[in-house]
Amino acid sequence: MLKSIVVVTIAVAQLGPVEDAYERYLDYVNVGGGIVSEATATVWGAPAAAGQPYLLMRAESGHPALLRFVEAEPVDGYAPMLTHGWNATELLVKDPDAVAERLADSPFEIVGPPADLWQAPNAPRAMQAIGPGNELLYLTRNAQFETNSAVDRVFIMVLGGPSMAAFNDFYGDRLGLAVSEAQAFKIGVLSNALGLPADTTTFPLAIATISKEFLIELDEYPDGATTPRPRQDGMLPPGVAMVGFAVASIDALGLDWRAAPAALPEVPYLGATVAVAVGPAGEWLEFIEAPAAE
Repeated sequence: MLKSIVVVTIAVAQLGPVEDAYERYLDYVNVGGGIVSEATATVWGAPAAAGQPYLLMRAESGHPALLRFVEAEPVDGYAPMLTHGWNATELLVKDPDAVAERLADSPFEIVGPPADLWQAPNAPRAMQAIGPGNELLYLTRNAQFETNSAVDRVFIMVLGGPSMAAFNDFYGDRLGLAVSEAQAFKIGVLSNALGLPADTTTFPLAIATISKEFLIELDEYPDGATTPRPRQDGMLPPGVAMVGFAVASIDALGLDWRAAPAALPEVPYLGATVAVAVGPAGEWLEFIEAPAAE
């Protein structure tokens, strides 16, 4: 049912430092912005977001997938990787080691240095960094995906929660994605955040395939290691707040919506009907009815 990732919405304290950092160190381009309209905030089920400034950015390659940063007050008790939900945005890069050098003296905090994800010729190589809005990025070279700028588009969203079975039910059975069998996988940056030994700790990890361009990584967290994500009343969740997907039909999804679906005029919707639902780990999913979103 899902066709592509259209937009990743990230809640940040201030837009200015985020825009500057992404332009200067990741070569991302400002492609618009404005103020969250009352109609949009209503569809999101986040009425307090109305009137908040937002910024749209795109990779230098020109790929249409967007990052949308929305200003929001920081939420006590939130830190990357310590709560359920969307925990990281994974961007394609040509050379993680070169990116690490570039970020060494920047507003991005490197929390995972470049490393091969497994031992094999031409294995994916990745690093992890926390940005100026307290957002977590994975920056990955993967030969299976075309990469057209030094730092390119989002290609994987990383989702964490307490139940792989619930992920399979929702993303496999409800949304019709092909979900791989979960495998035990070392995720050093996550082990470090949780205070677990990175050299021996493994996590069940599965991949849900959206298309040849986009994936969702599903990570099951240990019992009691993480908590549901705190949120201010009426606002978006902190950090990676929501992921917007193009779909052929909202009605066909048959999900419970945070508010009634509605057509919205602004970018990236361009008149498409939009609806927001909550997934099994408390993650917010925005569904944008294609073809208007494409």
